[in-house]
Amino acid sequence: MALTIAGSDPGGGAGIQADLKVFQRFEVFGTAVLTALTAQNTTGVQAVHLIPADFVTRQLDAVLGDIGAAATKSGMLGGAAQVLAVAGALERHRVACYVCDPVFVAKDGTRLLAPEAERVLRERLLPLASLLTPNALEAQALSGVEIRTYEEACEAARRISALGPRAVLIKGGHLELEEGTALDVLFVGGEAEPLRGPRLPTPHTHGTGCTLSAAITAGLARGLALRQAVLTAKRYLTLALASAFVPGSGRGRGCPDTRVQPPL
Repeated sequence: MALTIAGSDPGGGAGIQADLKVFQRFEVFGTAVLTALTAQNTTGVQAVHLIPADFVTRQLDAVLGDIGAAATKSGMLGGAAQVLAVAGALERHRVACYVCDPVFVAKDGTRLLAPEAERVLRERLLPLASLLTPNALEAQALSGVEIRTYEEACEAARRISALGPRAVLIKGGHLELEEGTALDVLFVGGEAEPLRGPRLPTPHTHGTGCTLSAAITAGLARGLALRQAVLTAKRYLTLALASAFVPGSGRGRGCPDTRVQPPL
C-alpha cells in the first residue's frame, strides 16, 4: 500500500494521476491526498489552485489514521502552509518510509512551489525523508553547488544530505554529465554511487520525476531495499520513455508510457 501527496494533472501525465498509474502497474494499492489543482494540458500550465492547508491535513489524517501506508511520497506541495500540513501529518502518524520529490518548477517554467515554501520544505520535510529525489536544478537550489560534473553532483548530494534526508538521489536528466548516458547520483551513508543508464533521445519527458519517485515508492512498499527500489524504478522509467505516449498538440509534452511492465 502506497500513498501519494501531490497536485492534480488533468492531462494525466504527471502528479497524482501519474503516481496512481505507476502504483497500479507495480501491483500496489494506491491512496492519494491532493495538495493542489492545476489547469494544464500538453501546451503548458494555465492555472494553479492550492487546496487549503487545513483540508490537506484532514485528507492526510483520514488516510493515515485509518488505512496507513507502507510507503509515502510527496510531489507538488505548492505553498508553505501545505508543506507544514504535510510535515505535521508525517510526524503525527510516524511515517517511517517517505520519498520526497521536491517539485519546484514545471517544465514550462511555471512555479509549483512558492519561494517562501522552499525554506519550510528544507527545514521541515527534508529531515523526515528516507529519500530525496531532486533533479539537477533543484539540487543546485538546495545545495548552492552549480552542477556541471559528476564530482559537483556528488558534492551537492553531500551538502543536501547534511540537511537531514537519509538518502539523496540527484537525477541527471537535466544535465548530460556523461555523453549519451543518463547518470544519476545516489548518496547513502556518506557514500556516493553513480547510477548509469541509456539516455534516450526523446523530448517527451513530462512527468518523468513523478513517474520515477512513484516507482521508487511502490518498490519500497513491496519490500525492496532502497538501492534495489531505485534501480528498478530507473529501469522502469527507461522502458516507459522508450515507448512515450504523445497526446495533444503541445510540442515535446508527451510523457512516459506508464503502462509498460515493471522489471520486478
